[in-house]
Amino acid sequence: MAETKTDRRKSKAPDAKAKAPQAKGKEGLKCGIEGCKRAYQAKGYCFFHYDKWKNGELPKARYKTCSKEGCHKKVVAHGLCAEHQKKTGEAAAAPAAPPTPPAAPAPA
Repeated sequence: MAETKTDRRKSKAPDAKAKAPQAKGKEGLKCGIEGCKRAYQAKGYCFFHYDKWKNGELPKARYKTCSKEGCHKKVVAHGLCAEHQKKTGEAAAAPAAPPTPPAAPAPA
């Protein structure tokens, strides 16, 4: 009698478990972060530190980050992210003091 679908699945399952996923980077390389023993993926980092690098959370970030303390967003202009740039633009646009009304003409 022919094999059933369940028999075929059971025979293939152990082979699938025996094969572990491999790192996508060059073989034999390790992550560039000191103390990390994970396999290299890209840009000198493992998958975990590569994601942190992409998000700007490592000391050497992917792009220049905002100069405001604690902000890791990408710089848009003048060393600030879009959010902080907008705030400085709003502060500059608001007048410091209301303009004085013109003096009333003297009666003739």
